[in-house]
Amino acid sequence: PPLILPPNIDDVPPPGLALVLELDKPLLVQLRDGRKLLGTLRSFDQYANLVLEGTKERIVVGSQYAEVDMGLHIVRGENVVLLGDIDPSLDPPPGLSLVPEAEIRRIQKADKEAERMKGTFRTRFDFLMED
Repeated sequence: PPLILPPNIDDVPPPGLALVLELDKPLLVQLRDGRKLLGTLRSFDQYANLVLEGTKERIVVGSQYAEVDMGLHIVRGENVVLLGDIDPSLDPPPGLSLVPEAEIRRIQKADKEAERMKGTFRTRFDFLMED
């Protein structure tokens, strides 16, 4: 098997410096509730609270997505799961088609209802699936 070495400690920036390097860059921020925000990082603090400018929420359902303008947005650090820079060559995402917000909300609602129905079906007929 190939030998996997840990990164050189000199190549890893301290946690505070890592965010400093992302200032004034467009970022994708994944939140605990599953939402994805895109915006330019303007400021942050010691708790990883973020100030994003020109923020858009990207809603993806299946192979379709919509972007909802949110303007200047403050994100509490405790809600951030991960963040990373955006590769301009991969934005918008290849393989996904942009639809209006109303359309993606309708699709999202139908998708949630289908998942709910699937869950109730499993609950009602679970006794049939026992081995």
